[in-house]
Amino acid sequence: MTWYNRLSEQGKVTAGHPLMHEGKIVSGKNGQFVADGPFAESKETIGGYFLLSVESADEAIAIARECPGLAYGMRVEVRPVAAKCALRETAEADLAQSHA
Repeated sequence: MTWYNRLSEQGKVTAGHPLMHEGKIVSGKNGQFVADGPFAESKETIGGYFLLSVESADEAIAIARECPGLAYGMRVEVRPVAAKCALRETAEADLAQSHA
């Protein structure tokens, strides 16, 4: 928690929470299927997230390299947050093309 608290005090952490092991998976058109889950199909699962406010991917990677869990086999994935959902962009483009 020292690492997380330091990042919070520096104003780098916008949000972050561990995830519970149980949950539900919603799928199908209009969410018609709801199943127990999530079920990891490999040994890799998402245990939680940090939303960081940083200037660059390099800064986020530098922060990830300081994660104390790395010494115990933890892996940290660094990804940008999309400004817009990719599926929405595709749907909007398809709609615009159908009206052209």
